[in-house]
Amino acid sequence: MTNTPQISLPQHRYHPRQYRENKFVYPVLSRRSKGISIGVNLNPDKVCNFDCIYCQVNRQTQSETRFVEMDRLLGELDAMLPFVASGELFEVDTFQDIPAPLRRLNDIAFSGDGEPTTYRNFDAIMASVAAMKRHLQLDDVKMVLITNASMFHRETVRRGLEILDANNGEIWAKLEAGSEAYFKLIDRTPIRFQQILDNITAASIIRPIVIQSLFMNVNGTPPPPSEVAGFCLRLKEIIDAGGQLKLVQIYTVARPPALNTVTALRNDQVDAIANQVTETTGLPTEVYSGAST
Repeated sequence: MTNTPQISLPQHRYHPRQYRENKFVYPVLSRRSKGISIGVNLNPDKVCNFDCIYCQVNRQTQSETRFVEMDRLLGELDAMLPFVASGELFEVDTFQDIPAPLRRLNDIAFSGDGEPTTYRNFDAIMASVAAMKRHLQLDDVKMVLITNASMFHRETVRRGLEILDANNGEIWAKLEAGSEAYFKLIDRTPIRFQQILDNITAASIIRPIVIQSLFMNVNGTPPPPSEVAGFCLRLKEIIDAGGQLKLVQIYTVARPPALNTVTALRNDQVDAIANQVTETTGLPTEVYSGAST
């Protein structure tokens, strides 16, 4: 099953990680969340263990904020959650003309300018946010971890994932290659591709997870057919090992990446990849073109 969202708005293409005086917490209209997602930036220093060629973060410039100030972060989130949940957000700034069906608080998303699971107090921040959500009686609001799955083997991350499981949490794990060579080309990291596959498999045996997969042109060339076929086989191997994959998000470049050698696929190319995933694995997919984010 492939589902292509029809709504495309300017706000989908504009995801600044600063909001007013906030340093760590920011609201965005997310097409994948189908509503408002409150971002929590756990990597304000812009340090990441991946250096993906499609990333929007310019790592050549230094960030003004170098460290996570836990008390300030939680204070910003404590103010932002009721601000969005009450609907007050839709009376200001660029959020005023958002259609009624999208005027909903869907989730708190941990992502930002780097890999959130590298944050040393990952389990502590998960616990604090979960407690705040309960206090504000926002049990229906998800906690979404947007991750490259590189640190799932760490004990502090395992504890954090367990807290997510108990608090309407969801893991969106990045996987967009079928081979080690293509993985190195796209994600530019010393971490082995097999480590990512092993981590995703181990995590998904415990709970269902979402796979997020961005495909693109590199120097004008789309992913080769052999790579897409390999990607589908990697998904099937995870399933055959007992992994629970509830959805594969297939999308392409929507906002300008740091490298101009990376460009968006055509809509029909994105659709074709999604169809191949479903035909090969039987998994449901959601498709997001480059027209919005």
